[in-house]
Parts: sequence; structure tokens; C-alpha cells
Amino acid sequence: MEHEQLVFCSRPEVGLKAIVAIHDTTLGPALGGTRMWHYHSEDEAIKDVLRLSRGMTYKAAISGLNFGGGKAVIIGDSRTDKTEAMFRAFGKFIDGLAGRYITAEDVGMTEREMSWIHFETNHVTGIPKSLGGGGDPSPVTAYGVYMGMKAAAKRAYGSDSLSGKRIGIQGAGSVATHLARYLKNENATLFVTDIFKEKAQKLADETGAKSVTPDDIYTLDLHIFSPCALGGVINSDTIPHLSCDIIAGGANNILDDEKKHARMLQDREILFTPDYVINAGGIINISTELQNEGYNEKLAMERTSEIYNTVLKIFEYADTQNLTPVEASNLLAEDRIQKVSSLQSIYKPKHTHST
Repeated sequence: MEHEQLVFCSRPEVGLKAIVAIHDTTLGPALGGTRMWHYHSEDEAIKDVLRLSRGMTYKAAISGLNFGGGKAVIIGDSRTDKTEAMFRAFGKFIDGLAGRYITAEDVGMTEREMSWIHFETNHVTGIPKSLGGGGDPSPVTAYGVYMGMKAAAKRAYGSDSLSGKRIGIQGAGSVATHLARYLKNENATLFVTDIFKEKAQKLADETGAKSVTPDDIYTLDLHIFSPCALGGVINSDTIPHLSCDIIAGGANNILDDEKKHARMLQDREILFTPDYVINAGGIINISTELQNEGYNEKLAMERTSEIYNTVLKIFEYADTQNLTPVEASNLLAEDRIQKVSSLQSIYKPKHTHST
């Protein structure tokens, strides 16, 4: 995937085994969260961090941000393995990259861990508001998914109203929870699931949703399916079972094979909303922490609301070019990166040599 850098971080005495992937820094320093997950192998972790970091490059580019794409993963159980020593050691590795990579929250992480990392480096976002940061970015991420979902509804049904729409949410984490609250307020009919049954039931109780099993979520008769957990869930096994008009979720890398499965969805007339576009509220939110004047929540929400227009632009471009929405989005993002790269080449200072 043409990454610029892959860094392995190891401090066995504090239980740290991490990988940082920097995909592209054409538009600016690589910005992306740290995920803590109990990977079954190092190869699995490498594949995940490579795909996630590439997605961040496209996410920043399509969102008009002046940042590149990067990501980090920590191999471990986020429920049992976290210690201050681990994350301070990780913070030192991040600091050693000298600003090429700026980290933030992702799956398995909270503001507490960001604070520990912040003890060792300034190259971290998503720190608590009490420390001048934006805090947990998941509410803004969820708002972006909500706006992208409304744009997809506008495209599919002629109206962006989600009232009465049957919407299935896969996952019951922070983003899914905030998304469900937005949808409840718009009187959508909700179905939720999670690998941890108690989490799904808690979210169902709060929002009036129906809790279903992880397998059943794929076969429900839905208007919109919203994967908000892990990636790769739309694949050759699950696509034949889908009964929905739209897929619009907050997870990264929802399609197991980007090209193949985007085409399969198109053949089935299921409108896929590119995940890295509609879940960009998180990176938009944390990017505002890096401005000279500091975090601005109002500005973050205003910029995130633009996801609505970006999604409609992608659908229109896909139609005119006979592309899937993913192909269209990728081309638009790559075009911006290429234009900036060309400008950098033109204005690069020439080296002079003296004798």
C-alpha cells in the first residue's frame, strides 16, 4: 500500500507491543488513533494497522484537512492489560517520531490513556478538555455518521428524513451509542447488536431499540445497515444475506475487499456510503485541537456537518464516471493529494553547491 514507514515498538517489561504505520504525509503530519485489540497474531495486527493508516490518508484528504494518514495498534486486551507504565512507554515511542505521527483515541482507548501518553509527548490529541483538548471524539464521529446516513437517505429516497426508517446498528460502543441517540431523536426504528450481549441490551434499553444476535443483524429487513464495530464485515459470506437499501456505518474498512465487495453491493443495488468519509468526524474533531487557538467544539461540529455535502458530491461523481462510491471517493482524495504533491515539487528549493 506504499506506506512511508512502519515502526515496531517493544517494551516487554511493561507489556507493550505496538505497531505504528505512517502511510502518507504529503498533506501534513500523519494523524490517526491508537487501537488496542487482542489480535491473534502479529501478522493480523500488521494487516489491520496498514489498512487503517491508509484509510486515514484518504479520510483526511477527502475532508479537506492538512494532515496525512497514520495509525497505531497495541496488541493486548484493553479490558485487562492497561497500565500507566505501558502508555507512558508508548508515548515515548510516539515522541521519538518527532511529529511525523500524531496519535489519538480509537477502539479500546479512552481519555485516561491519552493523558498518560500526553505525559511523554505533545504529539497526541483527544486529551481531556481539562487539559485543553477535545476529549472523547466519538460524539463528533457519530454526528458525522448521522449526517452521512441522512445524505445517503436523500440519495436513495429523495428525502433525508430518517423517521420510521428501520436501521440496524452493529456494535454498541461509544460511536454506536451516540449514533443511536441521534436516530432515536429522529424516530427511527432501531435494532442493535454487539458481541457483548449486555452492552447491546443496555443500549437497547436506553434508546427503545430491539437487541438482536450478532448473526441476525445481517438478515434483518432494513432500510439502513450501520456497521459500527470492526472492519471486514461486508464480505462474500455476508453480502448474499443482506436485505437493506443502504450501508452507512462508523467502522473503518467495512468492506473486506474494497473493489470486489463494492461491486457486489452495486450489483445488488445496495448503496454503500464510503466509511472513511462518514466517520471522519473524529479526525475533524481532533484536528481542531492542533490549531493555534486550541480546540473549538463549535467549529468541529460545523466542519463535520459538511460530510453531508461531501457524500452527495461523491454519489454524483460516481454516477457521472460509472464508478462505485468507493472508487469515486478514492479518486477525489487521490486527486487532492496529487495536486498538493505537484505543487510541492514545483516549489521545492533547489540545492546549491559551493566549492
